[in-house]
Amino acid sequence: MLASLPTPLLVGLGGAAGALCRYAVDVALDGGRPSTFAVNVLGSIALGALVAASPAAPTLAFAGTGFCGAFTTFSSFAINVADAATDGRYGVAVADAAGTLLMALLGVGIGGLIVGL
Repeated sequence: MLASLPTPLLVGLGGAAGALCRYAVDVALDGGRPSTFAVNVLGSIALGALVAASPAAPTLAFAGTGFCGAFTTFSSFAINVADAATDGRYGVAVADAAGTLLMALLGVGIGGLIVGL
C-alpha cells in the first residue's frame, strides 16, 4: 500500500503520526526537558532500527523522514540547552547537550542491534 502513495504524502502521513505521538509523550511526562530527552532517544532507537532493517524507500519516507522526523525534536532540545545556559545553569546545559547526544547516538546503535538480533 505505501508504495502506491506519492512520497510527499507518505512523509506527511508519517509526520502527522509522529507529531501526535510526540504530543502524547509530552503530555505523559508533563513536557519540558524529560519529554524532549525521551523522544530524542526513543526516536533515535527507532531510526537506528529502521535504517538497519533497510526498508523500501516508501517505508523509509513514511517511518524515517515522516514519523521519526516529527517525533524527535532538535529545536526543543536547543531551546532547553540555551535556556539553561541563559539562566546561568551551565552544568544543566552541558549535561543536557552531552547527555542527549550520547544517548541518541547510543540509541541508534541499540536500534541497529535490535534489528540484527
